[in-house]
Amino acid sequence: MEKRRMDAALLVLILGHLAIALEVPLDLPQPPTITHQSPKDYIIDPRENITIHCEAKGKPHPSFSWTKDGTHFRIEEDPRVTMKPHSGTLVVDISMMRAENYEGVFQCTARNNHGTAVSNNIVIRQSRSPLWSKEKNRPIVVQEGVSLVLPCRPPAGLPPPIVFWMDNNFQKLPQSRRVSQSLNGDLYFSNVRREDSRNDYICYARFTHTQTIQQKQPITVRVLNLDSINDTMAAFYNDTDLFSEAPMDERKPTFLIPPGSSSSMRVLRGHVLEMECIAEGLPTPEVSWSKVSGELPSRRTSFLHFNKTLRITKVSESDDGVYRCTARNQFGSVDHTISVSVKAAPYWISGPPKNLVLAPGENGVLTCRASGIPKPLITWTMNGIPIENSPTDESRKVEDDVIIFTDVQTGSSAVYQCNVSNEYGYLLSNAFVNVLSEPPRVMTPSNKIYQVIKNHPALLDCASFGSPLPKITWFRDLSASTLNGDNYIFHDNGTIEIPVAQAQNSGKYMCVATNALGISKNHVHLEVKEPTRIQKQREKTKTVQKGRSVVFECKVNHDETLFPTMTWLKDNGELPDEERFVVGSDSLTIVDVTESDAGMYTCIMNTTLDHDSATTELNVVEKPDPPTDLELTDQTKRSVQLTWTPGDEHNSPIQKFLIQYEDSLHHRGHWHNLTEVPGTMTTAHLKLSPYVHYTFRVFALNAVGYSNASSPSKMYKTDPAAPDENPAGVHGIGTEHDNLVISWKPLSNLQSNGPGLHYKVSWRQKKLGAEWATQNVSSNSKFTVSGTPTFSPYEIKVQAVNNYGAGPEPAVVLGFSGEDLPIGTPDNVKAVVINSTLAKILWDAVPHNSIRGHLKGYKVYYWRKHGMHKHNPDHMEKDILSFSGNHTHGMLPGLHPFSAYLFHVRVYNGKGEGPPSPTQHFKTPEGAPGPPTSLEVAKTDLDSLTLNWSPPLEHNGHITGYTLKYQPVNNSNELGPEEELALAANETSVTLPILKYSKRYKFLLSAKTSSGAGPAVSQEAAVSDEAVASRQVDIATQGWFIGLMCAIALLILILLIICFIQRNKGGKYPVKEKEDAHTDPEFQPMKDDDCTFVEYSDNEDHKPLKGSRTPSNGTVKRDDSDDSLVDYGEGGDGQFNEDGSFIGQYSGKSSCRDNAEGPESSEAPSPINAMNSLNSFV
Repeated sequence: MEKRRMDAALLVLILGHLAIALEVPLDLPQPPTITHQSPKDYIIDPRENITIHCEAKGKPHPSFSWTKDGTHFRIEEDPRVTMKPHSGTLVVDISMMRAENYEGVFQCTARNNHGTAVSNNIVIRQSRSPLWSKEKNRPIVVQEGVSLVLPCRPPAGLPPPIVFWMDNNFQKLPQSRRVSQSLNGDLYFSNVRREDSRNDYICYARFTHTQTIQQKQPITVRVLNLDSINDTMAAFYNDTDLFSEAPMDERKPTFLIPPGSSSSMRVLRGHVLEMECIAEGLPTPEVSWSKVSGELPSRRTSFLHFNKTLRITKVSESDDGVYRCTARNQFGSVDHTISVSVKAAPYWISGPPKNLVLAPGENGVLTCRASGIPKPLITWTMNGIPIENSPTDESRKVEDDVIIFTDVQTGSSAVYQCNVSNEYGYLLSNAFVNVLSEPPRVMTPSNKIYQVIKNHPALLDCASFGSPLPKITWFRDLSASTLNGDNYIFHDNGTIEIPVAQAQNSGKYMCVATNALGISKNHVHLEVKEPTRIQKQREKTKTVQKGRSVVFECKVNHDETLFPTMTWLKDNGELPDEERFVVGSDSLTIVDVTESDAGMYTCIMNTTLDHDSATTELNVVEKPDPPTDLELTDQTKRSVQLTWTPGDEHNSPIQKFLIQYEDSLHHRGHWHNLTEVPGTMTTAHLKLSPYVHYTFRVFALNAVGYSNASSPSKMYKTDPAAPDENPAGVHGIGTEHDNLVISWKPLSNLQSNGPGLHYKVSWRQKKLGAEWATQNVSSNSKFTVSGTPTFSPYEIKVQAVNNYGAGPEPAVVLGFSGEDLPIGTPDNVKAVVINSTLAKILWDAVPHNSIRGHLKGYKVYYWRKHGMHKHNPDHMEKDILSFSGNHTHGMLPGLHPFSAYLFHVRVYNGKGEGPPSPTQHFKTPEGAPGPPTSLEVAKTDLDSLTLNWSPPLEHNGHITGYTLKYQPVNNSNELGPEEELALAANETSVTLPILKYSKRYKFLLSAKTSSGAGPAVSQEAAVSDEAVASRQVDIATQGWFIGLMCAIALLILILLIICFIQRNKGGKYPVKEKEDAHTDPEFQPMKDDDCTFVEYSDNEDHKPLKGSRTPSNGTVKRDDSDDSLVDYGEGGDGQFNEDGSFIGQYSGKSSCRDNAEGPESSEAPSPINAMNSLNSFV
């Protein structure tokens, strides 16, 4: 059995490509095909007539019949049932009959003389929305903190109702992590609170099919604490406590549903899996989910009902496994595991069986490949009859889920049904086998025009039919070669796809369908259009002040053959119908903007093929009004409280307030920024300085800008005091080797705190036992100490003093007296050569006492003494590289290969450089040479070309040879195959053999040393015109050519004599003397209208150049291409007829003979032109 299956699978692979599903034209014979049918589970509304659909096509058109519950349904015997004409659809009139009389399983059959197709089993059931059973709900009294479940238990309906909870006002009851509805409709409280007390907990059930809503009787809930319960019930129960247990304390979670620690459930593949865990506890627990046996499918997973429900959509076999929900609060946690088993109703693996259209003698396969859990059973029927009971057919062989047809013959057409079923459902599919002999036909409309946007896919259809199956071939325009390659995708249905359409893909295409019985052609056209693109604006938001105008631009780039239409929207709706809104050709202008104009404005550009849109937000704002009512409170010596009242914001929130002050004592009329406060504040605590006369004002700032200044506050004066701070920026730097300059940043008037400001400057040398020296300085910000030792450290401090005292003790700053030039030199200087262009210099650091200043770094002086090649001269120009800091090495890049270098090292400080170290030297190894100095084409012959060159300017070593590469260049500047030639070092020229690929070549020449090849120099050259001319001269020496030229000259002379005789007979020229003076025909062009010579003019401005083409309007028209046949030695236009006769300027052919041929060439005859013309015939 297993071997038979393997053989069948192999045969399927062999035969599967021989036939594909085809849409058979309805004018050809074909078995029935079900095109429309009612769903398998058909729930009907009992208030409306029942319509059971069954539509089919075929040739001839099929007839229909029905079965109900497995027996023939006699439509003609039931007056309430009618079948639509040319259809199998049943209409049942239930106006006088109960709908449940027609509940059952219906199946439709469509048949003609080529086969029989059947529909699914259609289960008819009427929808039901039963009433809620009458019940009286007693009030529920619960203790605060306990859990509670309010049952809903809606009536069973078909389909099941949607359940929700509302109050008497038809408002949904609020739900949360504490209170939520379960999947079965019950309302769960993890713990109850006093605010849960109410008398209108109402459960509603909505039946979607009948669009009816029913409600349960209201439920009353009263939540009381323990004392309230005892006090309330004592009056009725003789002062005895009704509840004696302790109040509900905080506790860890337990699950209300599902019960226990584990449960299981089953779900079908493709359905939605919903699992819920609702826990009680105090405080309210949080629920989390995980999959024990793997990860949750993130893209298909969602958490509902405040994480209490886990939903997984489009369930697959991978969702089988164990899931865990965990409820947790601060007192503990509890877990529940749910084991999920995934089953599957039958489903297609590669789609249902496809119709087969076969020619006599062809082979084919019907495949019914399906799966399910558990594995489904597959059965075949033919024309509705089990296949084992059908007539025997030698060309048919059934192998499990395939039927194999070999060498089919006319009359084997039939409809086959594949039924796949297991305990969870079934699949039923019809597929016919139609045996036809039909030549190909293309069903796509002829000359159909396809329009696509550039860079989008383009699909050109070639829907065809034929039996045997036609082969589809595509051609472009008039090209004889078929389309193929990576630029095209060919679909099985004949469609050709251009994945990324470009402008060059536009044009006419032809598809050809062929089979053994004939051929069919069809032309379609593709037009690739430029995309419609709105020129994007940089600003996504526009802010405009009220009363001004605003303009939204919507400029678009589009294909010139498409005509976009512009639409403007405001907040995704129509624009207000006001004259202030002016729509232009590419803009929208709003005049006199108001606050109501704020919103989102969208411009949409639509064409027949695409569209684009751009959105801008408009904010209408205005600068705020100035603050008012400035008031000073909480006044102290160093602070004051300032309050104010904000002005109108004008629809733009105030971002901040700016507070300024004026010091009328020191800077009257000058306002200075003091501080800023957030826009939410209307008061500021201001820190003040002594000895200032303050006046304050406030500005408000919003998105538009600052308001005008508020009115000034009253003046507030502060008393003088000693300085609060000392000057900043104290430095001690020597300008000479024997001085120290002490400088600082002076205090401002605001910082002085009182009159008589001056500075106490102190300094001492930083060494043991040094004494402080002091000097008072006023009206200056620096002081110079003279006679100091060179580069010695000093301690410095500067203190502010006024008439009311001295400032705080100043900080000590370290300074240095002046520097002098270094006296030390680096030792152990040496070089390490890294490669031909890089060397590393090393040295020992100079002792600190020899630097006599701040070490800035080291400088390396180096120069190229000479190259080690005889052609390289000496180079004594020095280069300098500086290495800042305390470095003891440095790299010298960019050196010349194969050269000798000298170098020394100097230390430098802030004063300058020290003496140089002893000069050292190093040599660089060979490197790649530079490019050759020149490359020239010295001579071009008909079969050779000579190149000359000069050696490189930079040898960088010993030249070991040259490499010459060359390749042809065509008229499109595309390079042909490359040739390479190795040349000796002593060569400076080379002659190349016959160049047979092109008349133009590109040459690359490079030199090389032992280190490698250097850069190349390039040159382009072409075979010279002289070489071509030499070939033409060789032709001109032939005897037959000389004889032909003589005959042509004699013919021209006869034509000239005839023209002169005709002109003299006419007597049309009164200026005969001028004509006699200029009888040379080369300088007398013929008149267009009468074939005579016009008067010669010696005006040089109007004389055409010899050999030029001048149109009648006086302009010189350039040839369509500079790449003429003359350039290739193939002859010019209009020199000889097909028989070789000369038809140039003197042939008598002109516009008077044949105007339609346009202006003739005024080029004089020449041997070269004649030879060029003859080359086209030789």
